[in-house]
Amino acid sequence: MPLKRVVVTGLGALTPLGNSLEDYWEGLISGKSGSAPITHFDATHFKTQFACEVKGFNVEDFIDKKEARKLDPFSQYALVSATEAIADASLMESNPNLDRVGVIWGSGIGGLTTFQEESKDFFRGDGIPKFNPFFIPKMIADIAAGHISIKFGLRGPNYVTVSACASSTNAIIDAFNLIRLGKADAIVTGGSEAAVNQMGMGGFNALKALSTRNEDPQTASRPFDAERDGFVLGEGAGALILEEFEHAMKRGAKIYAEVVGGGMSGDAYHMTAPHPDGLGARNTMLAAIEDAGITPDEIDYVNVHGTSTPLGDVAEVKAIQQVFGEHAYKMNISSTKSMTGHLLGAAGAIEAIACIMSVQKDIVPPTINHFNDDPELDNRLNFTFNTAQKRVVNYALSNTFGFGGHNTSLIVKKFKG
Repeated sequence: MPLKRVVVTGLGALTPLGNSLEDYWEGLISGKSGSAPITHFDATHFKTQFACEVKGFNVEDFIDKKEARKLDPFSQYALVSATEAIADASLMESNPNLDRVGVIWGSGIGGLTTFQEESKDFFRGDGIPKFNPFFIPKMIADIAAGHISIKFGLRGPNYVTVSACASSTNAIIDAFNLIRLGKADAIVTGGSEAAVNQMGMGGFNALKALSTRNEDPQTASRPFDAERDGFVLGEGAGALILEEFEHAMKRGAKIYAEVVGGGMSGDAYHMTAPHPDGLGARNTMLAAIEDAGITPDEIDYVNVHGTSTPLGDVAEVKAIQQVFGEHAYKMNISSTKSMTGHLLGAAGAIEAIACIMSVQKDIVPPTINHFNDDPELDNRLNFTFNTAQKRVVNYALSNTFGFGGHNTSLIVKKFKG
């Protein structure tokens, strides 16, 4: 059976750089940092006292106050970004067959804020169980897809993928595969995360995964820099409308880009560290390239996982050089986590959006906060340091990797009819 073509017809973003797609993209290409001292709680006694928070967000501007109280922040973010993407695609105005429109979402952790608050209330009490009846429905990771489905009446495939920081790329790849197999006409996909709270910060601090550059948070996320000291925790959501090509054309939808390949692999190495030779990263990029039916030298831009950790950045660069050889020096590479921080399970969604916009606009967002070359890296590579670069981008590849050795790569292509 010939596979169907899959295109992107709508986008939505709620990020540390801005609370809409337009603001997010403008923040990326201008090299804006979303990192600042934490406002969600008093972080005085934490090793890391800053994060990339969503800013100026009032949930009641989007969701009724009574309904918002039933949602963990990660579900609030999911609904807001999905609503923007659905409106951007004019999806509901075309009266689609709702039995064939699904929601496949990604979140690495789910309702961590809800779990934290309910635990606090219980242990501060008299020991008698008194829990909010919405505790479990607010906390479980799959509920975000459920809420999007319920709001818009979408009765197609509906679930959430959980693969740590690779979660939302896994969701996008699943959506891509179901549509090209003819199992759905359109799918709302992406991911959301809201882990900037005491448990999230404390847990990642205990792992020694976070930067502790408290004196200068805006420059703390510095992928590929010699003095990088860990990632900066972020939060937010990104949403994409993936649609079968003929279905999109029949309703006259605008098309941002075409999704052409997805790859997945496992490191089979360590609980939190990447394979030191980038083996899993290499395998997932090769799988995505093969799936797209192209050769490595057709990729123009790689949006790397690039978290700003000492081990991860080196391993990913090794993998890129293994996959692309001499072509690696002709591509642009950048880590938008230098600006957004690491959105964990939502990282793949907002980085896929960055690739889609790069393909459409022919501009590559930068890797900001580069001060000193790392002698362990081949600095002849074009890491797009500090300033966005204009170039024709026909194919872009997005990498996202997660604890447990989960690796994913997604390839998008300039739409040419």
